[in-house]
Amino acid sequence: QVQLVESGGGLVHLGGSLRLSCAASGSIFNAMGWYRRAPGKQREKVATITSGGNTNYADSVKGRFTITRHNAKNTVSLQMSSLKPEDTAVYYCYADVRMWNGVLLPYWGQGTQVTVSS
Repeated sequence: QVQLVESGGGLVHLGGSLRLSCAASGSIFNAMGWYRRAPGKQREKVATITSGGNTNYADSVKGRFTITRHNAKNTVSLQMSSLKPEDTAVYYCYADVRMWNGVLLPYWGQGTQVTVSS
């Protein structure tokens, strides 16, 4: 049974920093990462990282957020700096599993709230 357990998040002032962490279990994971959903908006990708360490960031967070991964521990973290009010959202940990037929099966954490006050 795949489980993604997030930690971190909370309330921070404009320009502050936060670190999100996610511990995954139950499978061997292909890509891992973070998505977010702001109030009234669709869920969007924040950052992803492959098992080989290749990263991809949303343009809105490039240079401010850093995603890291520890393959042996099945953890993924997101260091967020220079936070802005528009970063306020529920952040979801993501991981996918490559099935025998090549299909990627996605899994999601329960979400953690990040609020940036101005």
